[in-house]
Amino acid sequence: MIETHRFLRAGWALTLCAACGRSADSAKPAAAPPSDSSVVTVDSAQQSRFRVQRIDSSLFAPVIGTTGTVEFSADRSTQILAPMSGPVSRLLVIPGAHVAAGEALAAVASPDFAAAVAAYRKADAVWRNARQIADLNEQLFANDALARRELDQSRTDLAGAAADREAALQQLKALGVAEDRLKEIEQGKTPASIEAMIRSPIAGTVVERLITPGQLLQAGATPTFTVADLSTVWVMANVFERDIRGVHRGEQAIVTTDATADSLPGIVDYVADLVDPATKATGVRLVVPNKGGILKRDMLVQVEIRAGSRRKGLLVPVAAVLRDDENLPYLYVAKGGTSFARRRIELGSRIGDRYEVTSGLTAGEPVVVDGALYLGAAGHQ
Repeated sequence: MIETHRFLRAGWALTLCAACGRSADSAKPAAAPPSDSSVVTVDSAQQSRFRVQRIDSSLFAPVIGTTGTVEFSADRSTQILAPMSGPVSRLLVIPGAHVAAGEALAAVASPDFAAAVAAYRKADAVWRNARQIADLNEQLFANDALARRELDQSRTDLAGAAADREAALQQLKALGVAEDRLKEIEQGKTPASIEAMIRSPIAGTVVERLITPGQLLQAGATPTFTVADLSTVWVMANVFERDIRGVHRGEQAIVTTDATADSLPGIVDYVADLVDPATKATGVRLVVPNKGGILKRDMLVQVEIRAGSRRKGLLVPVAAVLRDDENLPYLYVAKGGTSFARRRIELGSRIGDRYEVTSGLTAGEPVVVDGALYLGAAGHQ
């Protein structure tokens, strides 16, 4: 009986140890080798059609390819709001015109102009009177004929009048009054007209005209023109999660478009901290010199961002990669002799005439780099 109990206890111990061993093995699964979906065998005469290359790990700088749209640079463009109210009396430029900073774009028959001229003249008259009183009080105080308190009061009145006069003058400048017209007003002359001017705050090209003659403008609310410096534009690109780690501010980029055979260099200026919930992509902004004005707003362009950091990976020639009916990539791996196995793979970046293979291939495997298309046709027979 004692021997029987010992035998049973030993059996339970062996069973528990085996279970523990199975649990330990399941906690650390081995990496699954790449799977071959099918094997194509050719005869020895056809073998000369194919060129096989051993694919080893290599060091490369990733290139992220994506699309982007062109926008005006917010640092070099502006939408001009009407600084005054009133009807448009004259348009002085047309879209496409190149203008300098301060150049007049349109004239407005504004009552604000007449009110500003009247306010300046009143402020100027008060200032002149205050200055005469202050000068007289300075003389009286010097001759002990005036109390200090009255002198200080006249100085305060002069400073206030000067501030009001300067504010009225700045109001005229804000209405776009030209310098020669300002001098006429300061000299007390009657202006030749009561038109106020809408002026461009920057040098650039008039890309939009948003008003028409006779249109009633509201000060600070009505958009009138858009002026942009088109020598440099922004390209807004979308980069997805798998590639965003390779994109950093300051990296080089290449922009191409069907509008020209030339490529345009750019620099990554900003990488967004948010992901677009609709596209699940991260916005990347590029600054691109617009050579010849080729890039237009809202134009769709191709973008290649060249990562500054290098990494190791498996690179296969573009000709080695085929696509199945679901547009999924695959290639053929030589299995020895005249047999070739079809292998499903995952692709990363394209670097020149090669693709990065991120999964489905291990270093050292021989891959068909020339003639894969023939094998693909043979595999469908």
